[in-house]
Amino acid sequence: MENREIKMSQKEVMRLEIIQRVIGRQVSQVEAGRQLKLTSRQVRNLQYRYLKKGAEGLVSRRRGQPSNNRLAESLRSQAVELIQANYSDFGPTLACEKLLERHGLKLSVESTRKLMMKAGIWEGRKRKGTKTHPRRPRRPQFGELVQIDGSPHDWFEGRGPRCCLHAFVDDATSRILQLRFAPTETVNTYFAAAEEYMSRYGRPVTFYSDRYGIFRVNAKEAESGSGETQFGRAMRQLGIGIICANSAPAKGRVERANRTLQDRLVKEMRLEGISDIPAATAFLPKFIEDYNRRFAIQPASPVDAHRLSLPDRRELRIILSQQHRRKVTKNLELSYNNVIYQILSNTPCYTLRGASVTVCDRVGEVSIRYKHRTLRHKTIDKHNRPAPIVDSKGLGTFRARATTKPRTDHPWRRYACLNNASRSDQVK
Repeated sequence: MENREIKMSQKEVMRLEIIQRVIGRQVSQVEAGRQLKLTSRQVRNLQYRYLKKGAEGLVSRRRGQPSNNRLAESLRSQAVELIQANYSDFGPTLACEKLLERHGLKLSVESTRKLMMKAGIWEGRKRKGTKTHPRRPRRPQFGELVQIDGSPHDWFEGRGPRCCLHAFVDDATSRILQLRFAPTETVNTYFAAAEEYMSRYGRPVTFYSDRYGIFRVNAKEAESGSGETQFGRAMRQLGIGIICANSAPAKGRVERANRTLQDRLVKEMRLEGISDIPAATAFLPKFIEDYNRRFAIQPASPVDAHRLSLPDRRELRIILSQQHRRKVTKNLELSYNNVIYQILSNTPCYTLRGASVTVCDRVGEVSIRYKHRTLRHKTIDKHNRPAPIVDSKGLGTFRARATTKPRTDHPWRRYACLNNASRSDQVK
């Protein structure tokens, strides 16, 4: 008899051993069924197939055959055509979601990935060798630690100007709490984003940021200043702590959120035809709700650490503004950004002469504060001052400053040239 090699899995080899014991009456069919997790009838069928065909009868007859759950060829070709036409630069997960949402094609992510790889649309990414960082456990309470970061990126893919997206992500739940588009990443844009966030949720316990100059004074041994930035001063007044990460992986939740946003949000805005900041701002609430539904998790503690007590809106805007100290002159004037501010008062206000006041600047909206009180004022342009008043005694010493340079053919220049010529003749 010719010997043939039969390929069997480990499970099939175990079945062969037990069926041989059943035939040799070493174990009963009931005991064999308990070991193989089969019924007695299934054991008898295996025993009959072994007696008829030998060990080959125990090999699965589905091996080498296409799966019964295989996608229909028409469905596969339709999915590939749609992906090539509309989602050629999408990842498998996002492409799978859009096939279901926009076209009603229900495929698994793995099936979509295999179809895209077979069609040459998607290439498997090789993992890079990276440094390992010890995992930091999440904070247990919602609002206990909020990671903040700005992401400059071509968010409109050339359809609009490049801009920056400010993101606030909760450490306990990975929820996006605030997104705000701005032309650049500045302290004023962070103030505006923080105001919107706190108006909705309250004051968090701590903000977790990078070492950008908005959050931390990086100059070593700075000779002037208070040692804290405008953002740090505002958070101190609101009772919110600030922690600066030493590396990007340390604040990995917001960094990973930025990578996801640069993929998903960019493509969602492309599908919606959004190409400017106002339209993107109107779209963000819908996107945030969908993002949190997909990716947010439950916190370890049900306690919300946000503090709901906030200053009134006017006081909050003053705190969330750039503040600078200025000294008032005896004429109740001060200078800020090439503009003279004169304090208005119905009384002499001798106490304000030489006093130190605070100039609060919120995107061009300037107010002057003294002892927690806002002072009335008017502005005078430095380059458009009124004409000076000079008494008769000082008139001889007063000299008006020339505002323009005399032209080349001015009579004064001709007079100067004649004087120089006559002097040279006298010398000769």
